[in-house]
Amino acid sequence: MPSVFDVLGHDHQEVKLMLTELEKGPVAGAGAGDSALALRKKMTEQLVIEESRHEAAEEMYFWPAVRDHVPDGERLAGTANAQEQQGKEVLHRLDKLDAADPEFEQLVAAFIQAGRDHIGFEETQVWPLLRAALTTEQADDLGGKLQAAKKAAPTRPHPHTPGSPAVLKTAGPAVAAADRARDAASGRGE
Repeated sequence: MPSVFDVLGHDHQEVKLMLTELEKGPVAGAGAGDSALALRKKMTEQLVIEESRHEAAEEMYFWPAVRDHVPDGERLAGTANAQEQQGKEVLHRLDKLDAADPEFEQLVAAFIQAGRDHIGFEETQVWPLLRAALTTEQADDLGGKLQAAKKAAPTRPHPHTPGSPAVLKTAGPAVAAADRARDAASGRGE
C-alpha cells in the first residue's frame, strides 16, 4: 500500500504538470482559435476535478493527521486550509467561465501561482514533520484512506461547504454523487 507521501506526491506531480501545460498553452488574448480554447477549457476542467478530489481527501484525513501528530499542527493545517479555501474559490469561478473570457486567464494565472505555493508549503514545511511523526504503518494506512477518499470525493469545488472532516465524510458522498451526475449530463471531464 502506498504511503500518504506517495499518494500526495503523485497528486502533486500530476497537478504540477497540468499547471505547466496551462502556463505555456495558447490563450485567447494571443489569438488562439476555437479548438485550442476548447482544449484549454478541458484541461482546466480536469484540473478542477483532480484538485477537488485531492483537497477533499486531504481535508478528511491528511490535515486531521497533521493536527494530531505534528507539533504546531493546528497552525500548519490552518494555514493550508486557508490556502485551499482560496484555491477552491478561484477554481469555482474558473469552472464556470469559457476559455475566451478575459477573466479566465487571470484566474488560471492566479491558480498556477497559488497551487505552486501550496504544494511547496506542504512538501517543505508539513511533510518533513509528519514523516518524522508517523510510523511506516500509520503512513501507509493514511495513504490508503486518501486513495479511497479520492474515489468517492466531489469533482467540483464547493467553497461554501465547511472543510470539516465530519461534514466531508457525511455529506461528501451525496455531494460527489450529485457532481458526477452533473458531469455525466454535461460531458464535463470526458
